[in-house]
Amino acid sequence: MERIRLTTAQALVKFLNQQYVDYGGGPERFVHGVFTVFGHGNVLGLGQALQETPGELIVYQGRNEQGMVHAATAFAKQSRRRKIMACTASVGPGAANMLTAAATATANQIPVLLLPGDTFATRQPDPVLQQMEHTYNLSITVNDAFKAVSKYWDRVTRPEQLMSAMLNAMRVLTDPGDTGAVTIALPQDVQGEAWEYPADFFRKRIHRVIPRLPHPQEIAAAAELIASKQRPLLVCGGGVRYGDAGAALRAFAEKFAIPFGETQAGKSAVASSFEYNLGGIGVTGNGCANALAPEADLVIGVGTRFTDFTTASKSLFSHPEVEFLTLNASPYHAAKLDALAVVCDAAEGLNALAAALEERGYRSAYTDEIARAKKSWAAERERLAGVEYPGNAENTGPAGGASVESVDDNAAAGMPGADRSTTSFTPEVAGHLDEKLPEYAEVLGTLLTQTQVLGIINEAIPQDAIVIGAAGSLPGDMQRMWNSEVPDTYHMEYGFSCMGYEIAGALGIKLAEPEREVYALVGDGSYQMLHSELVTSLQENRKINVLLLDNAGFGCINNLQMEQGMDSIATEFRYREPDGQLSGDLMRIDYAASAAGYGVQTFRASTVEELHTALAAARESERSTLIDIKVLPKTMTHGYGAWWNVGVAEVSGKEAVQAAYSRKRSGLEAARSY
Repeated sequence: MERIRLTTAQALVKFLNQQYVDYGGGPERFVHGVFTVFGHGNVLGLGQALQETPGELIVYQGRNEQGMVHAATAFAKQSRRRKIMACTASVGPGAANMLTAAATATANQIPVLLLPGDTFATRQPDPVLQQMEHTYNLSITVNDAFKAVSKYWDRVTRPEQLMSAMLNAMRVLTDPGDTGAVTIALPQDVQGEAWEYPADFFRKRIHRVIPRLPHPQEIAAAAELIASKQRPLLVCGGGVRYGDAGAALRAFAEKFAIPFGETQAGKSAVASSFEYNLGGIGVTGNGCANALAPEADLVIGVGTRFTDFTTASKSLFSHPEVEFLTLNASPYHAAKLDALAVVCDAAEGLNALAAALEERGYRSAYTDEIARAKKSWAAERERLAGVEYPGNAENTGPAGGASVESVDDNAAAGMPGADRSTTSFTPEVAGHLDEKLPEYAEVLGTLLTQTQVLGIINEAIPQDAIVIGAAGSLPGDMQRMWNSEVPDTYHMEYGFSCMGYEIAGALGIKLAEPEREVYALVGDGSYQMLHSELVTSLQENRKINVLLLDNAGFGCINNLQMEQGMDSIATEFRYREPDGQLSGDLMRIDYAASAAGYGVQTFRASTVEELHTALAAARESERSTLIDIKVLPKTMTHGYGAWWNVGVAEVSGKEAVQAAYSRKRSGLEAARSY
C-alpha cells in the first residue's frame, strides 16, 4: 500500500481539497476555504500546512472568531448547504469565541467545519499558555464546550485518528437531515506530528446526496388525510429552500388551491406576489397568514422545525379539528406536534403527494378568503410604509405609501394601528415611551419611523439583491413587510436569532454570490455587539452594504419588558445618573464615523430625502458602505394576532406585572400542551 508521510495538519488540508458533493448535477468542490485567526495553538501546525500546500483552499483572515464562523455559516446557508468553509482558531479564548457561532450554525442546521487548536496531547508543558485547568479531570479543555453545540465532535490525539475523524465529519456535514457545526479539536503538538498516511485516504471523494424519497405508505396516508380536510394550510420552511423545492411548493399550492405561510428560513422560496403566498406566519407573522391560520383544519409543514415563533407557542392553529402533517428530511422534526410524518426531501414529498391527490380529484374549499386576506394585508403594509412622525410630511418620498390619515380600510379590517393622525401621533407600539418620543426625535435628529424606512428600502434596492438580518425588531418587521420577488434573496438567521450575525453573514453571502448586492439590516445594538468583519470585506474587496437602524437602545427587548408590565430598565441607551440609575440623557452615537475609520464609505440619513440619496450612492459605490439611519423607537410593526409564551413573574408588587401573568395563564389555557 502506497503511503505518504505528512503532518496531521498537512494531511487534513490535503484531505479537504479532495472532498466533493454531488446533488445530481455532477461533482462540485465542497470545502472552498478556511477562515482563520492564527495564534500559537494553530499557526505552526495548520497554519504551516495552509501556507505551504493550501491546494485550492482560500485562506481568509478573520477579525473575530465568532464573526468568521458567522461568515462561514452564511456562506453555506446562501449556498443551500452545498458549499462550506472551515474555520480555525487558537487554543483557549480563540476557540471559545467560536462557541456562539457554532451554536448558531447547529440551531439552523447549517454545515460548518470548526478546527480549534487544543492543549498539548503529551501534556509536557501543561499548563500551556491559555489553557484552562480542571483539577478533577486533566483531559477537559475549552474545546469540550463544543460538544453541546456541535452535531459531531472529535479530538485528534494521534495523527492516525484524523482518518476516522474526518470521514465522520464529512458524513455529518453532508447530511441534509442532521447537519450543523462539526468540531474537530486539534492539539497543537499533534498538528505538527507526522505519520505515513495511506495514499487512498487522499483520493477524490464524491459525497452523493441522494434525495430522500417518501415511502408510498406514508404518501397514501398523507393524501387520505388531506382529502378529508376542507381548509388545509401549508407552512413553507427552510427545507423548501435548501431542497430546491420552491417550484414544487408553488405548483402544489396552485393545483389544489392551498395557501401557505412562510417561516423566516422559508421566505423567498416563492415570490411574495404569488396568489397563494400569505407571507410571514406566527409571532412575527402578518395579519394575512395569522388570520387564516386559526381557520385551518390541517397544517402541512414542509421543511419546518415548527419553532415557537411559527406556531405562536402552539396557540396559532386553533381550529377544533386541526391536525398536522409534516414533510421533513429529519425524522426528529417530522414528528413534532404529534404529526403524521412523511420523512423525505421537500420536493420529492410534494411531487408524490400531488400525484396522489390528483388521483383523488382533490381541491380545497377556499373561495375568496385568500384574496381578501392578501388585499387587506397589502393595505396594511402600505399604511405601515407611510407612517410619519408629526412634521415629517414635507419629507415624504416616492416610497412613502399611504399617509397616516388614510387608514379607514385598515380599521374596518381589524388591523392594529388604525386611527393614527399626524396631529396626535400614536406609535405602533403604544403606551410605553410615548411621552419620550420628542426627546428621541431631538437627540437623534430624526423624524423617520422604522416601518417607513423599511418600505423605502424595499422599493429602492435591486430586486435581486440579498438582504440579511438576525436579531432585534428588524426580523419581525422584515418577515411581515419585506416583499421578495427573486428566489433566495431573503437571508434571515432566526433559528438562534444571534446578535452580531448580520454583518459577518453579509460577508459570507457576498463570498457565495459575488455578483449580487448584499444588504445587512442591523440594529444599533447588534452593530455594537459585532461588526469587525467589515474590515475583512474591505480586505477581500467584497462589497457589502450595512443599513444600520439606530433607535438608541435594545428596542425589541424594551418592548417585551414593558408589554409584560415592567418599567424600562437597561434597554435604552442612556447615561447613568448620580442616583445610580441608567435614566439620564440619551446617548447619540455616530456609527457612520465608526465605520469610516475602517475605510467604509459611509452616509447619514434622518430624512426620507437623505435616505433615498444614500441608498442610490451606496449602490454605486465600489467598496463596502454603511448608512447610519436614525429612527424613532416604538415605530416597528407590532401585533397581528399571535401570542408568545415568555417567562413572566408569578409574584410581583406591580399590578401591571400581575395582569401580564394572568394573560400568560390565559394564553397557556388556549395553547396545545405538546
